[in-house]
Amino acid sequence: MDNDLITSTKEFLNEGEQSILFTTARPDVIMERGDGMFLWDTNGKQYLDFIGGWAVTCLGHCPLVITKALEQQSRELVNASPSFYNKPMIQFAKLLTESSCFDRVFFGSSGAEANEGAIKLARKYGSLYRNGAYEIITTINSFHGRTLATMSATGKKKWESLFEPKVSGFKHVPLNDIAALSKAINPNTCAIMLEPIQGEGGVFEVEENYIKAVRKICEEQSILLIFDEVQTGIGRTGTLFAYEHYGIKPDIMTLAKGIGGGFPLSALLTKEKFNIFEAGDQGGTYSGQPLAMAVGMAVVKEVIAKDLATNAQVQGNYILKKLNKLKTEFNLKDIRGKGLLIAFDLPTAKGSEIAFECFKEGLIINSPQPSTIRLMPPLIVSATEIDDMLQIISTVLKRVL
Repeated sequence: MDNDLITSTKEFLNEGEQSILFTTARPDVIMERGDGMFLWDTNGKQYLDFIGGWAVTCLGHCPLVITKALEQQSRELVNASPSFYNKPMIQFAKLLTESSCFDRVFFGSSGAEANEGAIKLARKYGSLYRNGAYEIITTINSFHGRTLATMSATGKKKWESLFEPKVSGFKHVPLNDIAALSKAINPNTCAIMLEPIQGEGGVFEVEENYIKAVRKICEEQSILLIFDEVQTGIGRTGTLFAYEHYGIKPDIMTLAKGIGGGFPLSALLTKEKFNIFEAGDQGGTYSGQPLAMAVGMAVVKEVIAKDLATNAQVQGNYILKKLNKLKTEFNLKDIRGKGLLIAFDLPTAKGSEIAFECFKEGLIINSPQPSTIRLMPPLIVSATEIDDMLQIISTVLKRVL
């Protein structure tokens, strides 16, 4: 079909079904534009977005700072190859290291790419300092990406049989079970890799005593501690980085999603003593690409300047308070979360149905597990928009439950 002749939503959908490789079921709408907390489809219908592009659009849709960064940098330098330094690469790396406990940064395009880099760095460390140790301990129900290595690291039960044989060298233990983790450690262990809050797993947080015990074990046994902050980083949980909540510092941290505000961008951060890659060990065609660097720097500066981490904490507490008022009426279970990464459980396994009914009412939410609803709106969300969200959810819960 000639693209110039495609005019209707139906024609676009037909073309999409014929030409896009199937990977997920999508509703029969086409999103056309976004602004702040809202999306609009090609039929002009408005949607209040409480998923934020999967915790990506931290500044909301189409923020001016990203538009300006793209316009300015695209006039100067879009790409020069990863073989060279460029100014925004150096400036952005400096901003991230000065804002965190880390000293070095490697840039990528996706969370899986950053986590893959963390796995490589941990195994390099194991080969140099742990007599060839290569095993990495992760947790059951975790999510670290969709490459073969990061799928192997991921603790999703339904992925166990996918794309076999996977990458060996990963052990999965229950979250917050220090005994199980201690038992899994052996001379081949080079790292422990954790999400401070399991996002895709249903919003389950590491306990402070647990993570402090993990940090102590890592120090005593010279094992690296990796924090996957792809979903929790850049203000999402009420601090710029989630590790700040627990009074500990990981050896490696990965970032993606919110770091680009919608532009494909990720980062692997580590301390100077783990700056151990040799030339050729790690790389990527788009690593440190000037356009991405300019956008990432604009996003992180905006999050810091507007103290959006505090807004995440304030508005997140407001959501929790309001949900607890609805708890008895709808028999909600285990209302949980930190900042603007929140979930609650339903009395029945109708999460997908409720998410779909909310979508029809103009609200975008997510059901990561059959009985779970997850909320992760842009960090700019206000109490007014939260009230609107809760009104729609209440209406749908009454109808469905």
